[in-house]
Amino acid sequence: MSRIGNQPIPVPKGVKLDINGTHVKVTGPKGTLERVIRPEVALEEKDGAYIVVCKDNSKRTSAFSGLTRTLVNNMVVGVEQSFQKKLNIDGVGYRAEVKGKILTLNVGYSNPVDFSLPDGVSAEVDKTNTITLDCIDKESLGQTAAKIRAIRPPEPYKGKGIRYSDEHIVRKVGKTSSK
Repeated sequence: MSRIGNQPIPVPKGVKLDINGTHVKVTGPKGTLERVIRPEVALEEKDGAYIVVCKDNSKRTSAFSGLTRTLVNNMVVGVEQSFQKKLNIDGVGYRAEVKGKILTLNVGYSNPVDFSLPDGVSAEVDKTNTITLDCIDKESLGQTAAKIRAIRPPEPYKGKGIRYSDEHIVRKVGKTSSK
């Protein structure tokens, strides 16, 4: 079994985990998440925590045990305390604003780009052009952040564009005059 799959999933107070066959439902103070897990693995309760149990000893099932443990743990953490992702907008005249579920980006195109936020994802923009996305579903949050970044990915010469706050852009030198 994988090392990650062997670890128990701690369930804090206020979070309820319901298992019905392969259907897992996690309810907490921030909301409810549901997922269907692989039939090769099962979740069992032991000492107030849940463990992932493999139904056979194949390498494939071992990989699914680690994946299942991580997905269910992310659900538990998400309904207790939501996930956040920050995006920075770099460039002269580049800015963003949020109105309801629409994120409007002015990032160097002739017209502003309107990005409609999916259900469950909220956004805030501060004065330093930092977009903070907040969601209880880590998978949906990452996908939304990737779609926003793809509108204007950072370029390597001046670093203009939309990038993750922890992302490092490797800069290129550009043209130089040869004498």
